[in-house]
Amino acid sequence: MAKRYIVRLTAEERDQLTALVKTGKAAAKKRLHAQVLLLADADGPSLIDAHIATACRIHVKTIERIRRHFVLDGLERALNRKKQERPSRQPKLDGRGQARLTALACSKAPDGRANWTLELLADELVRLNIVDSICGETVRRYLQKTS
Repeated sequence: MAKRYIVRLTAEERDQLTALVKTGKAAAKKRLHAQVLLLADADGPSLIDAHIATACRIHVKTIERIRRHFVLDGLERALNRKKQERPSRQPKLDGRGQARLTALACSKAPDGRANWTLELLADELVRLNIVDSICGETVRRYLQKTS
């Protein structure tokens, strides 16, 4: 079957990818994608996808996807993941909510308690109508950021 997307690297791109692979300072996935592009270069080794897959220990579909990203969207897209347009989940607490949580955690503990617990803080945030629901682990993560 004929390749749908033919990778043709310029000399500048080839040098950039070679430097990326040889230095070893980039992320592993980025280096792997650079190796695939170098091996798939029509003006270079021009290996078939099955041989590249064996050499790099990845699936042929991954190689096809890297080729497609390179041809359609350019080198940067072939090397890096696409950035999320928006977060998959909205944060439970906004800036005001985080400030209220910090102030609450620094305040005097409720009667009968020596210190605030994460669950007590979570329950208090719900009672004060700052959030609809929140768990102690989420409270811990927000407090850990503020240290």
